Amino acid sequence: MRLTTLRLPGRTAAARVDGDRAVELAGYADVGEVLRRGALADVATAPGPDHDLAGADLAPVVTAPGKIVCVGLNYRNHILEMGRELPEYPTLFTKYPDALIGPRDDIQVPPESEKIDWEAELAVVIGHTVRRARGEEARAAVAGYTVLNDVTMRDWQYRTPQWFQGKSWENSTPVGPVFVTPDELTEDAAMTTEVDGEEVQRTPINDLVHDVPALVEYVSTIFTLRPGDIIATGTPGGVGHARKPPRYLQPGQTLTTRIEGIGELVNRAVAEELT
Repeated sequence: MRLTTLRLPGRTAAARVDGDRAVELAGYADVGEVLRRGALADVATAPGPDHDLAGADLAPVVTAPGKIVCVGLNYRNHILEMGRELPEYPTLFTKYPDALIGPRDDIQVPPESEKIDWEAELAVVIGHTVRRARGEEARAAVAGYTVLNDVTMRDWQYRTPQWFQGKSWENSTPVGPVFVTPDELTEDAAMTTEVDGEEVQRTPINDLVHDVPALVEYVSTIFTLRPGDIIATGTPGGVGHARKPPRYLQPGQTLTTRIEGIGELVNRAVAEELT
């Protein structure tokens, strides 16, 4: 099953994706609400108003997740390009919901940063409340997946050993276009990033040091994971900061982030207008 979240006049609404149509799901403001109410099975065949998916205004699939947990240095080829050793434990940081934008929204380029980088990521969406999950419980806690780009202000990230300040700028992190249940996704699906049509990242999503169940186990040991929470699983090689010379996203450029079986984010970088 494939779900998305529509922006409609004065509200948002979860919708089921049937081909090129989005069927509005009455009573659910976003995909997160579907999950919190344990309603995945209920919405699989629910009727509702029909929308053209191609022309729809799409919000982040979960508009206000309680937690956005991100994993750094989790793809082997990215770890090597950054000159680091494979980590024994996941490197974690967080974002706030204010960072999230829709799959077709503009990325706001802040005037305070000159080193804005791309990081394609497979994002896990939690479907069941779990604490200290192990084994099959951790696997079953995953409701599905979506696409995320952890757009990073590298000059701010590396001001200190703590990465958070470069990772959670407002209106910087596209997520979507849809949420897919695990049966929709092959374990070696290709993840790619393009900048103005030039491919800069390509890696199968299973090239992880810490796989998805291991991440759910680790994160849920620290705190409870709840329906609608997001875990971004890390980015592969090909980031701009590791290139020689480095390359960064500029206003006017278009960032396309794609995972086979889910879909693509298409986001233009624009200079933030200060008020």
